[in-house]
Parts: sequence; structure tokens; C-alpha cells
Amino acid sequence: MIRVQRTMTVRRPAEAVVDYLRDFSRTEQWDPGTVSCVREDDGPPREGARWHNVSQFRGRRTELTYRLTTSQDRRLVFTGENRTAEITDDLTFRTVDGGTEVTYRATIRFKGLAALAGPFLRKEFERLGDEIVHTLPRAVEHP
Repeated sequence: MIRVQRTMTVRRPAEAVVDYLRDFSRTEQWDPGTVSCVREDDGPPREGARWHNVSQFRGRRTELTYRLTTSQDRRLVFTGENRTAEITDDLTFRTVDGGTEVTYRATIRFKGLAALAGPFLRKEFERLGDEIVHTLPRAVEHP
């Protein structure tokens, strides 16, 4: 299992930040690995909403189905799954002077034989976490 955590400040009110990030299709704008992310159901994003995500990782494309599992005023949790991995993106929000502090936590659990590769991939996931510190605030501040 790999865990990555980053904290950043976004110069927008918490409510606007949460509303923006609740729509997981916007990961195309802030997640450097996301190639496309399309909603699979209708209506406003709410717990149970699903997205089809295509990501590029180390030169390979992978597809996951993501679900919004927790939608609260100060916390969003998305869980993505395919046959080789389960990924949880857990975002928490705190009002600070000048905007909103966002803590992003990603947990990657590999399944089956893919679990053997986990330790060798940690560095790449850390690199993606470092990029998100820049891409997420920029996307949320300039939607």
C-alpha cells in the first residue's frame, strides 16, 4: 500500500473549493495523471455518483471507475477501482487566513500480483503528489 499526503492553500472560500472539487470530472484540470474523467450518471455530484477515469502512469493508460463515497462540507472522499488497484482520494478542507487549506491524501492498494510492484512505484506517486501542490490550487483559483 502506498500513501501520499500533501497540504496546500487555495485562495478561495472553502465552500467554493469543495463545490469545485466535488465534481471529479475536473480532475482533468488538476491531476497530472488524468487523461479523461467522464461522469457515468446524472444529476449533481452526490454520494454514490460515478466517473470513468482514464489515467496515464509510467507510459501506460489505466482505467478506473471512481465513486464519491463521502460528501461533506469539509471532506470529500473518492474511491477508484479496477482489477489491479483500489485508490482512495481523501480531501479535507479548513478555512485559513487568505483562503482554504486543502489536505490531499491518496491511498493506493494494489491487488494480486500488482501488489509486488507497489514498493517500486512509491517514488512516482510521490512525484505526482508534488505536482498536485501546484496544479490543484491553480485549477481551483481559475476555474
